[in-house]
Amino acid sequence: MKNPFENEQLVFCVLVNHEHQHSLWPDFIQIPKGWERVFGPESRQLCLDYINENWQDIKPKSLTGS
Repeated sequence: MKNPFENEQLVFCVLVNHEHQHSLWPDFIQIPKGWERVFGPESRQLCLDYINENWQDIKPKSLTGS
Protein backbone atom coordinates (compact mmCIF):
# COMPACT_ATOMS: atom_id res chain seq x y z
CA MET A 1 0.00 0.00 0.00
CA LYS A 2 1.34 3.40 -1.01
CA ASN A 3 1.76 6.13 1.58
CA PRO A 4 -1.25 8.48 1.06
CA PHE A 5 0.91 11.54 1.85
CA GLU A 6 3.01 10.80 -1.24
CA ASN A 7 0.17 9.90 -3.61
CA GLU A 8 0.03 12.57 -6.33
CA GLN A 9 -3.44 11.35 -7.38
CA LEU A 10 -5.17 12.26 -4.10
CA VAL A 11 -6.75 15.54 -3.08
CA PHE A 12 -5.02 17.36 -0.21
CA CYS A 13 -5.45 20.31 2.10
CA VAL A 14 -3.09 22.35 4.23
CA LEU A 15 -3.52 22.37 7.99
CA VAL A 16 -2.12 24.83 10.56
CA ASN A 17 -1.86 24.42 14.32
CA HIS A 18 -1.66 26.99 17.14
CA GLU A 19 2.14 27.13 16.69
CA HIS A 20 1.61 28.19 13.04
CA GLN A 21 3.14 24.91 11.84
CA HIS A 22 1.81 23.70 8.50
CA SER A 23 0.97 20.18 7.38
CA LEU A 24 0.10 18.64 4.04
CA TRP A 25 -2.95 16.47 4.72
CA PRO A 26 -4.90 14.03 2.55
CA ASP A 27 -8.45 15.38 2.31
CA PHE A 28 -10.06 12.00 3.06
CA ILE A 29 -8.38 11.69 6.49
CA GLN A 30 -10.08 13.36 9.47
CA ILE A 31 -8.38 16.57 10.61
CA PRO A 32 -6.64 15.97 13.93
CA LYS A 33 -7.64 17.94 17.02
CA GLY A 34 -5.67 21.16 17.33
CA TRP A 35 -5.33 21.68 13.57
CA GLU A 36 -7.46 23.68 11.15
CA ARG A 37 -7.75 23.72 7.38
CA VAL A 38 -6.33 26.89 5.79
CA PHE A 39 -6.08 25.83 2.14
CA GLY A 40 -7.66 23.25 -0.10
CA PRO A 41 -8.94 20.83 -1.06
CA GLU A 42 -6.53 21.01 -3.98
CA SER A 43 -3.84 19.02 -5.74
CA ARG A 44 -0.83 17.89 -3.74
CA GLN A 45 1.44 20.26 -5.66
CA LEU A 46 -0.76 23.32 -5.10
CA CYS A 47 -0.86 22.53 -1.39
CA LEU A 48 2.93 22.19 -1.29
CA ASP A 49 3.23 25.51 -3.13
CA TYR A 50 0.95 27.11 -0.53
CA ILE A 51 3.10 25.75 2.30
CA ASN A 52 6.30 26.96 0.67
CA GLU A 53 4.86 30.44 0.19
CA ASN A 54 3.27 30.79 3.62
CA TRP A 55 5.56 28.95 6.03
CA GLN A 56 8.95 30.60 5.66
CA ASP A 57 10.12 30.20 9.27
CA ILE A 58 9.54 26.61 10.39
CA LYS A 59 10.20 27.34 14.07
CA PRO A 60 7.09 27.06 16.27
CA LYS A 61 5.39 30.39 16.93
CA SER A 62 6.24 30.14 20.66
CA LEU A 63 9.95 30.23 19.78
CA THR A 64 9.78 33.15 17.37
CA GLY A 65 8.01 35.64 19.63
CA SER A 66 5.46 36.37 16.87
